[in-house]
Amino acid sequence: VGLGNHDLDQNGPPNHVDWYRREMRDYVEVNHRAGVFFKPPVPVTSYDVDTDCYSWDWGGLHLVQTHRFAGDTGHGAVSGLPWLKQDLATYAADGRPVILFQHYGWDVFSIERWDAAKGTFDDEGAGAPHWWSEADRQALLAAVKGYNVIGIFHGHQHETAMIYRGDGLDLFKPKAAYMGGFALARVSGDSMDVALGEAVGDHGEIAFTNAFSKSLNF
Repeated sequence: VGLGNHDLDQNGPPNHVDWYRREMRDYVEVNHRAGVFFKPPVPVTSYDVDTDCYSWDWGGLHLVQTHRFAGDTGHGAVSGLPWLKQDLATYAADGRPVILFQHYGWDVFSIERWDAAKGTFDDEGAGAPHWWSEADRQALLAAVKGYNVIGIFHGHQHETAMIYRGDGLDLFKPKAAYMGGFALARVSGDSMDVALGEAVGDHGEIAFTNAFSKSLNF
């Protein structure tokens, strides 16, 4: 379970402005955080109570969920960068492949800035960032430097499936789930394959739209 701007930007009533955000974060916690007596339906390897970021392992693959992005401090959120650094040092220092999940990407919508001349956010603006900044991206890159990050899966932009590169990273964004989009990924001992697809028609048909494959060394 990952949270995006639609989950974390919504304010509750004036007397409990964080109500909706807290409900969303509680949903993540109850699904993934183990307690002394409580066993969640989908337990994970590491859960950070302060940020609700978490990681888990499938064999020799380490996967990390950071919600909007690891350095997010919007609406009073605690930055997940310190936890991410500790998590990678603990579980991925041996060079095993790592996949990150976050909401924002490197596509033009995710990195748009305020364009004063046009009075809107766009990819030509030079003002304040709409979603996350270049400094946010550089801080994330610094946190993962030296680790074997083989890809980042993100969302945010709804309509278009994309496989692309940004800042030296392989990036994958399926079409939004409510529009029928999905991603399939396979990571083996020496390769990574990703296919993006979507539901089409009225009888359960699917169509694959994008594909990617690369060799892995670790």
